[in-house]
Amino acid sequence: MPKTWMITGANRGIGLALTSALVVRGDHVVAAARDPSSGALKALAEKHPGSITPLALDVTSDESVAAAKAALGNREIDVLVNNAGVYGPRDRQSALDMDFDAWREVFEVNVYAPLRVAQAFLPNVEASKTRKIATISSRMGSIGNNPSGSIAYRSSKTAVNMTMVLFGSAVRDRGVSIYLFHPGWVQTDMGGSGADIPPSQSAEGLIRTIDTSGAAESGSFRNWDGAPIPW
Repeated sequence: MPKTWMITGANRGIGLALTSALVVRGDHVVAAARDPSSGALKALAEKHPGSITPLALDVTSDESVAAAKAALGNREIDVLVNNAGVYGPRDRQSALDMDFDAWREVFEVNVYAPLRVAQAFLPNVEASKTRKIATISSRMGSIGNNPSGSIAYRSSKTAVNMTMVLFGSAVRDRGVSIYLFHPGWVQTDMGGSGADIPPSQSAEGLIRTIDTSGAAESGSFRNWDGAPIPW
């Protein structure tokens, strides 16, 4: 049976690849982005009429999130994917030289926004039978993998992991499952052209893993193919 997914940052990269794969298989996507009615997302919507609902959403703005929630109303969301994210500056992210203003911006997008969006659209998720919320994290947030460098990005992913695990504990009794995923090193603007896999491969694996995940996997931190990642 077709499902409704909501994806933030749906206008490019992994978000666009997820949207494309989902509409091709017959699902509906609420495609959220600051400007969801232009570029590649607009072209995809025109190619699959009726399969994509564009939703203007700035995940860093309380007012924008509230307006998007009002626009969506009581529509059911089977799967909410917190995908929007930023890396931060390519320099000045070290233990000895940090751009603190940029660090705050990274946390605004990568940590505060996923919780802001999850809180706002929780009633829509609860209204569905599937009740799943997935957040795109990164293996770079794993303390167990002995990380080094890129402090702004790494710390934001570690923080969002904890944030969403705690959110998951709070909504477990409501039947809502929470998942955290490393999407792979993906050939996007963030990952670069030399990354391991194309967005389409990451998207297909993420969808497959989310499809087969249930309450038992809630709170887990996994790779796009379902393999566990150390915290």
